[in-house]
Amino acid sequence: MKDQRLLLRAIVDAAIAAAHPDVVLAPYLPVAPKGRLICLAAGKGAAAMAAAAERHYLDALKLDPDRLIGIATTRHGHRVPTRCVEVVEAGHPMPDEAGLESAERTLQLAQSAREEDLVLVLLSGGGSANWIAPANGITFSQKLHLTRLLLRSGARIDEINVVRKHLSRIKGGRLARACWPAEVVALAISDVPFDDPSSISSGPTVPDQTTLADALAVLERYGLVPDEAIGRALHDPQNESCKADDPCFARMRLELIAKPRDSLDAAIATARKAGYEIIDLGADLEGEARDVAADHARLALQARLEGRRVAILSGGELTVTVRGNGRGGPNQEYALALALGLNGESGIAALAADTDGADGGGGAASDPAGAIVDEQTLSRAKSHGLDARTFLGNNDASAFFAETGDLLHTGPTLTNVNDLRVILVE
Repeated sequence: MKDQRLLLRAIVDAAIAAAHPDVVLAPYLPVAPKGRLICLAAGKGAAAMAAAAERHYLDALKLDPDRLIGIATTRHGHRVPTRCVEVVEAGHPMPDEAGLESAERTLQLAQSAREEDLVLVLLSGGGSANWIAPANGITFSQKLHLTRLLLRSGARIDEINVVRKHLSRIKGGRLARACWPAEVVALAISDVPFDDPSSISSGPTVPDQTTLADALAVLERYGLVPDEAIGRALHDPQNESCKADDPCFARMRLELIAKPRDSLDAAIATARKAGYEIIDLGADLEGEARDVAADHARLALQARLEGRRVAILSGGELTVTVRGNGRGGPNQEYALALALGLNGESGIAALAADTDGADGGGGAASDPAGAIVDEQTLSRAKSHGLDARTFLGNNDASAFFAETGDLLHTGPTLTNVNDLRVILVE
């Protein structure tokens, strides 16, 4: 059992390492421009990406530091030292005033770009919350309230981002528009299923195919009634996102430098090296966390019944429809539901974690990344007088696993390639 836990941690560490900015960024960095290099970064890996870019341009290419300026907005606790690019720590998953101010300064820097300048946009998961620039006519508090409702509704991240893009002055291609006529190179670490560039940080530099009508449809689908100001904004043609024929995209290119599939492959390689048969469920799983967990428990129990030694791995991003008032995230909820589905079956252990190091939580660097469960999880809970089903019903997986000692803490990983789930069956 201890060996399984150690291997589970080694597997998730391999997945995270494969997507670290220090490993993946440099080969994609463009040549230095004739004018200024303006670095604009957002997301949980923003500061690490900016620092890696500085090393490339200042140390390897010997760029004059006076020609490199920028601002990187990252989650609280995700700061790393930089030389020319200012780092601002801001709220995630709920935006805060620091992100609001930083987004305004980011837009001002973008608008200062000239034709001979290069705007290097570095994106990673969390950028949607870090760059908060409400559309004209709505307040920060109004957008904050809607964001909170969306996060609790069970909506997928791509659906949430459809709404965000139509209530923003920076998302949905608007950052690229602000940079015109400068060249824009966007390098992104994907944290979304199917690697849709317009969903990564809500697509600030790419065309958006969704419409105001699509944003309204998301709210209707989840029974969310916006206040009057947001309703007006979502009916205002001025808030339509940028489309492919916008001239601002003529000098823009985006490349994905790390994907969930890459990290899942690194995890698979580690499990295979340890002698496990691999069941690869793919890097793009979606669905309600507890429902997916029930399916995976049945798959693991069947493998156990057949006497197979397998590792069942998957990526993607699951959702939680919040009905209780507990604490946790989709990975912890998945792990709790999985433990119930496995019901203490011997020889099976599992890990579910967000590769950014924080699964739900209150936005602190100390938030858990997820949880590890094994054949003793439910018996440990019983010894503490805990009923797992009650905690699951209250969406309170964090409190449950804090008592059983099964929380996984990695700290900020400085990257984000979505979630990783691993089940080891002996």
